[in-house]
Amino acid sequence: MNRRLIPNVAVALVAIEHVYILILEMFLWNKPLGLKAFNLTQEFADASQALAANQGLYNGFLAAGLFFGLFKGNRTFKLFFLACVIVAGVFGAATAAPKIFFTQALPAIIALTLVLWLDKPAVRT
Repeated sequence: MNRRLIPNVAVALVAIEHVYILILEMFLWNKPLGLKAFNLTQEFADASQALAANQGLYNGFLAAGLFFGLFKGNRTFKLFFLACVIVAGVFGAATAAPKIFFTQALPAIIALTLVLWLDKPAVRT
C-alpha cells in the first residue's frame, strides 16, 4: 500500500469538513441546519449573517489550500494549511466554543501527525 494514502485520506477529510463548514456559514447560517449546528437564535443569525459568510469564505480558503496540496502532492502545502486549521480550531475553542477543538483542531492534528510520519519525501541515494 502507498504510504501516503492514509495521510492523504486524513487531509482530504479535513478539507471536506471545511467545505461543509463553508456551506453552513455562507449559505445555511440562518436556516434550520445552521441554527442547529451553531446553536443560534434566529435573531442572532440574521444579524450576523454577513460575518458568518466571511468566516465561511476563510474556511473555504483552508479547504482550497488542503486540496491544492493533495492534488500537487505538496507536503509543505498540506502541513501549512493543516497548521492554519489547528490554529483556527484552538482559537475558536478558546473564544467561541470548546467543542471546536474536537471538531476542527483535533482532526487536523491527527492529519498533520500522519503527514509528518508517513508522507515523507523519498530519500535519495
